[in-house]
Amino acid sequence: MEEKFPETDKKYSTNKKNVDIVKLKDVSGIDVDRLSTGISELDQVLGGGSVKGSVVLVGGEPGVGKSTIMLQVASVFSENAKKVLYVSSEESRPQIKMRANRLNLSNMDLDILSTTDFSDVESIITTKIYDFLVLDSVQTIASAELKSPAGTVSQVKFITYKLVEYAKSSGLTVFIVGQVTKEGAIAGPKILEHLVDTVLYFEGDYSKGIRILRAVKNRFGSTNEVGLFEMRNEGLVEISGFEFLEDTENTAGKVLTSVMEGTRAFLVEVQALVSNTYFNFPKRNANGFDLNRLQMLLAIVEKRCGLNLAGADVFLNIAGGLKINETSADLAVCACLISSFNDTKPPANALFLGEVGLTGEVRIPANIDSRLKEAEKFGLKTVFLPDCDMKFKGEIIRINYINDINKYL
Repeated sequence: MEEKFPETDKKYSTNKKNVDIVKLKDVSGIDVDRLSTGISELDQVLGGGSVKGSVVLVGGEPGVGKSTIMLQVASVFSENAKKVLYVSSEESRPQIKMRANRLNLSNMDLDILSTTDFSDVESIITTKIYDFLVLDSVQTIASAELKSPAGTVSQVKFITYKLVEYAKSSGLTVFIVGQVTKEGAIAGPKILEHLVDTVLYFEGDYSKGIRILRAVKNRFGSTNEVGLFEMRNEGLVEISGFEFLEDTENTAGKVLTSVMEGTRAFLVEVQALVSNTYFNFPKRNANGFDLNRLQMLLAIVEKRCGLNLAGADVFLNIAGGLKINETSADLAVCACLISSFNDTKPPANALFLGEVGLTGEVRIPANIDSRLKEAEKFGLKTVFLPDCDMKFKGEIIRINYINDINKYL
């Protein structure tokens, strides 16, 4: 039996739109209008500066410095004769003034709006022309068009969507501050990532003032970039990777390695303490390094280097509050473990690079040229790494198997 299909509704079949198809090679107008934020580390993370008409989400835990860097950026924009509206739904105008005085930014030509009603923001940006808008923060402002309270999913999505819509139609550049809880929950900012053009997150060791600004999403640049800052009385100050080192004194259980953050290599200090345990089960603690990988490296060192670590407490720390998520630091971790266990000083001004396998072999890490250049930049004289064709101004000591390092520690 022949199957019959219903007739197509004529109002849909006849009302066709003319779709404009263009060859990709013929597309023009791809250049973006950028303006420097005056902070080179932030410019690098943004891909060269802020883009006109873009929406940038800046997230991080409370107290990490989001409001501080936004006020510093707003100051630079206003000094460049740009019209900036700083909307604060968390602080009053006197509080913002106090922070500006502390940062020596009190003479800014900056418009301040302190409100928790988003309709106030809409009425201003639709009647006055601004180049930049800073909203601090999206969780503490609400729109009367929705019945839900501020900070709910519906509110933060609605407000962000409204700002994105206006930014794309008017060319207004928007910076949105989003809070992240101490537990790492990103209830507000996380659901906004698909709406905005760029997502930046702050992380770091707050007790030491170190901050890392990382790009999670960027429609106008690479996400393989990070910015390094330190929180001081004068605000967030740009720093170099060398400032992650605690000191240059050569002691047992402390070695240097080089890690990649985005496209940048910088030196970090790996510290270890191996001591006799007084408990039935020895402690294993790692700060800034994966604990499971530390357990694996301990097993490799014990098996391949002949050390008895079963009855020892092991504590590992990455200086500066950094978190190492790559395997290039394996050799450095093993070296400082052996150095602490033997209570011997490693070679002075030495760098340890290499991934350690289960059989004890040491493999060359990626981006070795960038890592060696960073070592040369800070005057390191010796590098421990497996066989490779790279050149180094100092001495290269080949470590192809982990037990080869015993003679140097």
